[in-house]
Amino acid sequence: MDRAGLKEQFERILAEHGPALSRLAASYTNTRSDRDDLLQETAFAIWQALPKFRGECSQRTFIFRIAHNRAIAYLSRHREQRTDPLEEVEVRDPGTGPDAHYSQNQRAANLQRAVRGLPLPYRQVIQLTLEGLGYREIAAVLGISEGNVGARLTRARQLLQDAMEKQI
Repeated sequence: MDRAGLKEQFERILAEHGPALSRLAASYTNTRSDRDDLLQETAFAIWQALPKFRGECSQRTFIFRIAHNRAIAYLSRHREQRTDPLEEVEVRDPGTGPDAHYSQNQRAANLQRAVRGLPLPYRQVIQLTLEGLGYREIAAVLGISEGNVGARLTRARQLLQDAMEKQI
């Protein structure tokens, strides 16, 4: 594929999957600036890998695998745990009133905190599930079996339920 075709394909990928990649990056980081750095690294890695895509898996699995690998590399470079409070991602619903909006934001923030508090293997499967990936795709992205995906997801849901009950 020529450079113009690659650029067009890359822009289409970012337009289609950019928000999901941003949410995935946010699940591995604690601040917006770290999320943006990781997202930029991921986009660059996708650009570099795109000419090598052979279609052995779906394009979606391909880019999420790249994003996962970039996130793991990012975490290994930034091992020190920051004590900064987690930045909240703003969740807005323009159709609700102020009380409902506040309540919804609180629930979203609590869930987000609970997800970020999960150990990494559980956080990974939850985040990929929230992005709509199936067991087979998650297994391909993480390099584990579908059975392991199911086991991790079951455990992650239990940990999330326990965390959310503690917040009530």
